Amino acid sequence: MKGNRIFQSVRVTWWVKVMLILFTFHCSLFTASAQRLLTLDSCRAMALRNNKQMGISKVKQEVAMNVRKSARTKYLPHVSALGTYQFTSKQLELLSDDQKSTLNNLGTSTVTDIQSGLNTITSSEPMQHITAVLGALGLNFDGLHQMTGQGLQNIAAKLNGLGENLVDALDTDTRNLFAGTVMVVQPVYMGGSLIALNKMADINEEMQQHSADVRRQATIYSIDKAYWQVVSLKHKQKLAAGYLDLIKKLSTDVHKMIDEGVATRSDGLSVDVKLNEAEMTLQKVDDGLVLSKMLLCQTIGLPITEEITLVDEDAENIAVVELSPKLDVETAVGNRPELKMLENGVQLSRQLTNVLKAGNLPMVALTGGYVVSNPNVLNGFQRKFGGFWNVGVLVRVPIWNWGDVMYKVRASKGATTIASLELAEARELIELQVNQNTFRVNEANKKLTMAQSNIARAEENLRTANLGFQEGVITPTTVMEAQTAWLQAQSQKIDAEIDVKLSQVDLQKSLGTLTE
Repeated sequence: MKGNRIFQSVRVTWWVKVMLILFTFHCSLFTASAQRLLTLDSCRAMALRNNKQMGISKVKQEVAMNVRKSARTKYLPHVSALGTYQFTSKQLELLSDDQKSTLNNLGTSTVTDIQSGLNTITSSEPMQHITAVLGALGLNFDGLHQMTGQGLQNIAAKLNGLGENLVDALDTDTRNLFAGTVMVVQPVYMGGSLIALNKMADINEEMQQHSADVRRQATIYSIDKAYWQVVSLKHKQKLAAGYLDLIKKLSTDVHKMIDEGVATRSDGLSVDVKLNEAEMTLQKVDDGLVLSKMLLCQTIGLPITEEITLVDEDAENIAVVELSPKLDVETAVGNRPELKMLENGVQLSRQLTNVLKAGNLPMVALTGGYVVSNPNVLNGFQRKFGGFWNVGVLVRVPIWNWGDVMYKVRASKGATTIASLELAEARELIELQVNQNTFRVNEANKKLTMAQSNIARAEENLRTANLGFQEGVITPTTVMEAQTAWLQAQSQKIDAEIDVKLSQVDLQKSLGTLTE
């Protein structure tokens, strides 16, 4: 019975262990699936997609493209329509008041003049002889004169009516004026300003592209730094945890030796101080790692609480010593978007000078259109719409502007000179930057080589110290010194590897080859 109980107890214990193993494996799978695994390239791609400044750069490129398309339309004829209505308190008068009065009484004044002439003639001596002769013939001059007066009155009435009709016909009725025109303008020669403006639009579009390249490289550069910072802290976290395990083991051994009377209490206190320092160091690294991952998540567009794992976190070696890079200043001069932007600035300044020079040159344009008005001025101010076609040539010739254009051109040329000097200075600084970063890569490779050599010495020193401590010939203080030296060597190796990566990123950025 006792043997069966023992067998059953062993079988139950075995099943419990199996269940614990399966549970642990399931939890590890769940944790792994909950975390997002990221590579450097994926971080770069996510950052470029989610970076707000990259979005702004894209919009600026679209703006520059539309500006360039707008500049192209300046070569083409432009059609515009204009309509107007105007009410005036008085109308335009083609006749004065005296002229209107004269026309309205045209018949009356004419007949009066005729009758006055007839009276003068009648009262004259020759007319009296004519009257006597007519009387002898049996004719009455007074009756004839009366008949003539009635005819003149009829003529006066008709002439007065004609005068009134003429006055009415010349009434413009322009208090309500409607007018409209459709005009076509085709530039022929604008002094070269249109060509210069279109070139400026092309240069501006190219400049925005270079600006986007600058922003893209800056984004990649910041991502690389954040990425390798996380990798560095992750490796230092493992290192701090390993160092803490070493100190804990040493503390356990020392306290056992104290209980056995072969070690002093001072040795135990020294180890406890180191243990406390190791725990604080690990806590600092943990906090720094959390904050660094938050920064990386924010940069690539993930929630800052997202659980992420980087591929290089578990790599045994972060970086290896590579061949020394060749000094290549020409590549940097040809690739750096900052230099291209400065070159675009020089080109823009020159084209602006050409635009200003056009102020002293003649400008020629063809015009054409159709004009309508109401009242219709083409047919006696009729209250109807009427119009006409027209074509013409518009010429503008500057004669005198007190040197305004000349001063502007001089100022623009000065700005071009400044832009050229800034470009030359930038080339010198980039050449210096390439030299410095090339030197830094070489130095980082040398430091990594030395750090790798120190690792072997520190591990051998720690192994020897542990053996001596186990044999009782080495004090705990010496072991702690060996552990500290091992920690420093490992930390220096991590720093050297990260420095190799960052120096390579700096060199790529200075050469203008830092792309996705």
